[in-house]
Amino acid sequence: MRAITYSRFGAPEEVLRCEERPQPTPGDDELLIAVRAAAVNPLDWHFVRGTPYLARMAFGLRQPRNPWLGVDAAGVVEAVGRNVTAFQPGDEVFGNCRGAFAEYALSKESAVVGKPASVAFEQAAAAPVAGYTALQALRHRGSIQPGQRVLVNGAAGGVGTFAVQIAKSFGAEVTGVCSTRNVDLVRSLGADRVVDYSAEDFTRDAARYDLILDCIGNHSLADCRRVLQPSGRYVQVGGQGSAWLGPFPRAIAILLLSPFVKQPLALMLAKGTRDDLIALRDLMAAGTVKPVIDRRYALREVPAAVAYVEAGHARGKVIVTP
Repeated sequence: MRAITYSRFGAPEEVLRCEERPQPTPGDDELLIAVRAAAVNPLDWHFVRGTPYLARMAFGLRQPRNPWLGVDAAGVVEAVGRNVTAFQPGDEVFGNCRGAFAEYALSKESAVVGKPASVAFEQAAAAPVAGYTALQALRHRGSIQPGQRVLVNGAAGGVGTFAVQIAKSFGAEVTGVCSTRNVDLVRSLGADRVVDYSAEDFTRDAARYDLILDCIGNHSLADCRRVLQPSGRYVQVGGQGSAWLGPFPRAIAILLLSPFVKQPLALMLAKGTRDDLIALRDLMAAGTVKPVIDRRYALREVPAAVAYVEAGHARGKVIVTP
């Protein structure tokens, strides 16, 4: 089979290779999935670059411990391990797997769910990481309630496009912050108000919010707290940072400040669960959430796809179709 691999850290175009590899065999609790579509996430380019450098203690100091890349996929079950009971060959599924940028990939039974017939493979592949990050940030960390005023900073990105739609599904009044070229897109997702950050600074506005979901981290915590209600919540998802420490300084600031302010502050570190994948499946099947797809790439073009996401201007999700 063809698969994207890498054996050293560096620029995507320099270290990623499309190679012929043996087709993997599923373990007792695993599925072998014939990949129909996969999605690129920011974590992919971080893995390729080996940044932030502090994280190399987990995924390899001098070279990557795992040569495979990609975690979000949708496809057809090709084979199952002997302990798998929920799926059988021929089932259409989506979720998380190991080495999604390949013609075949392995996944745990608990890491995928059935794909609705009404949802295309590309849309399903776009949903897992970005979708459950937005869902967990809003529901678990943000304690979102109907009628609340919610602001999504970075509303046109992978997490942001899901967050706007999911917040609306909870009955919130949503403000999306994005660039000029994305204003119409964010409005089409259901945002009640759209702020063009090139023309307006939401932290200097008179509006006050019950919840800020910050996918960018380009404003200080003090500025963001200024536009929160006295008991409003701030949730940081990813964001900017240095090559050495990434978002860790922001995380430390949140931890140090939280005990001294009434407004709950949190850094979102999402972990996929089957329940969250089921929730996303149901939202997509109902048409309540429609993944936004920016660009599509062939498997051999994964280096360019990862570089495009690294540049930070993707609208929604970038898809790879083996």
